[in-house]
Amino acid sequence: MKWAVSLFAIAVAVAVTGCAPMPAASTAQTDRPLVSTEIMRFEIPADALGARDAQLSAILAKAGALAAAQKQPTTILVTALAQDFPYLNQAIWKGVPARHSVRLSLENLTAGARQPYSVSIKPTQGG
Repeated sequence: MKWAVSLFAIAVAVAVTGCAPMPAASTAQTDRPLVSTEIMRFEIPADALGARDAQLSAILAKAGALAAAQKQPTTILVTALAQDFPYLNQAIWKGVPARHSVRLSLENLTAGARQPYSVSIKPTQGG
């Protein structure tokens, strides 16, 4: 259950920082600063997904709530196997208040070989 503690710690850190993206740590000097557009990203442990773990469901709902709390249109990208999308999507939507669902986009990407299952929250690209 170490993964659950880690995911919870990430969720708490995001909540404490006011949902602001954390700056990338860098010791090298560059001409232009690196800017990440991701609000949050975390990997989903395969064993928790396979067991439909209650803590994972709670974290996915919190990810949905975090995405709904953004001021700009936001996209949630879920990377997993196609058979897991119904569970993951439902768990994420449980955290989204109905009044915010219009500003959210939920996209599914089928994981390839050796690609980790993950959830990424980012501002929606223009268009």
